[in-house]
Amino acid sequence: MIFDCAALGGPCSCGREHQIMTRKAIIEPGCIRNFEEYLGAEGFTGRRAVVYDTNTKGLVPPLRADREIVLDARGLRTTVEHGETLLKQLNGMEVLVAVGSGTVMDICRYCAWKLEIPLVVCATVASMDGFCANVLSILVDGQKKSLTAIAPSLVIADLDIIRSAPLRLSVAGVCDILAKYTSLADWRIARLVSGEYYCEKIADLAQQAAEEVLASCEGLLTGDLEAFEKMTYAQMLSGAAMQLIGNSRPASGAEHLVAHLLEMQPPGFPEDHLMHGEAVGIGTILTARKYHRLASMTPKAKAFVPLDEQTVRQQFGPLADGILDENRNDVLATFDPQRIVDHWEEIRAIIATIPSEAQYTDLYRRLGAPVSLTDAGLDDSRWEEIFTMSAAVRNRLTLNRMCRVLDFA
Repeated sequence: MIFDCAALGGPCSCGREHQIMTRKAIIEPGCIRNFEEYLGAEGFTGRRAVVYDTNTKGLVPPLRADREIVLDARGLRTTVEHGETLLKQLNGMEVLVAVGSGTVMDICRYCAWKLEIPLVVCATVASMDGFCANVLSILVDGQKKSLTAIAPSLVIADLDIIRSAPLRLSVAGVCDILAKYTSLADWRIARLVSGEYYCEKIADLAQQAAEEVLASCEGLLTGDLEAFEKMTYAQMLSGAAMQLIGNSRPASGAEHLVAHLLEMQPPGFPEDHLMHGEAVGIGTILTARKYHRLASMTPKAKAFVPLDEQTVRQQFGPLADGILDENRNDVLATFDPQRIVDHWEEIRAIIATIPSEAQYTDLYRRLGAPVSLTDAGLDDSRWEEIFTMSAAVRNRLTLNRMCRVLDFA
C-alpha cells in the first residue's frame, strides 16, 4: 500500500490547521528496488548521504550515495553526542537517507533537523512508531527528552525486509502501538480535568493504529504478509498522529514514562537491555494494573505540593537537576484538583477502555515479549515505587501524576 500522509493535513474540526511534512509512506514487498524512482518522483536529487549501522548495512540493495556512513551498532544510543558526531560528517549534504529504524533513524532525524535538509527513511524493521513523527526522543545529559524536530519526507518500508527481521523486533513494535490504549486514556482524562487541547481526529488515528496491530498479532507469529503490512501501517499512522499535533501526546502517556525511566538508568537501576517497545510494554502492563485498581476506588482531592527536592535527589542521583528543572512549572498547579474528583465517573469510564493487565500479559507472553520489571532486571515488588517515580520524568498530565493531588484512603 501507499499511505498518502499529506492528505491528513489541513483545516480540522478541532479548530486548528494541521501541518504534515511526510508526503507518503510506501509499504510494499520489494519496494526498496524502486528507491531511485521514489526519490526522483519527490524531487530529492541533491547531494545525498546514506547512513547505515553495522546491523542494517547489507539488509538492502546498494543505494547510490555521495557519502556513505556506517555507524557502529555496538553501544549506539539516541544521544545528542552521537548526533553531533554524525553531524560533523555531513557537511555539504542536501538529502539524508537513514537505513534502519529506531536509533539510526532518530540520530539522522536530529542531524537533518540541525541541517534543515530532507530526511528519507528506509525502514528495516517495524519496531517503533516514530517513522512518520516529528518528535525526537533523545537522551540529553542522561535525561530522556522529547524535542519537536524534523519528520521524514518519505518512508520506504519494504515488507520483504521487515518480515525477515527477527520476530523480537516486530513484537517490540506491537508493544509500542498497543500502549495507545493507555496513552489515549491519559490524554482524554487530561482534557476533562484541565481543559488540555484534544483533537478527536488525531486520537482516532492513534486508536486505529492500536486496532490494526491488535488484529495482526496472531498473523505475525505465522509470518503472514498481510499481518506485517497492517502492523507497519499502524506504525505510520501513530507517527502521523504525533506529527499532526506536533508532540507525542497521542502516543505517549504514563506507560512511556516508565520506559523512559528504565532507559535513563537512575541509581539502583541495571543497564538497559530492552528495546524501547519492550520497555513500553512493561510500562503498559504496570499502567493497566494501576489504573484499573484506581477505578475501583473513590478519591478525595488534596492540595498540590511541589516535588520534594531531597526525595528527587535520592531517587535520581546525578539526573536530579534535570528532573527538578523539568518539573519547575508543574502542570498539577494549573487546575483545581477537585476537578478530578468531580469527573471521577467519567474517568472510570475512560479507564474501562484500557485492556486489563491480564489481557496484556497473556498476549505479550504469547508473542514472547517481556511482561514484568523482573524482565528488566528489577524486583517486581518495587512496581508501585517505580511507577510513581516515573511520573516525574516528564511534566505531562497523566492520571499517574494526578495521584499526587488525590487521597484514596
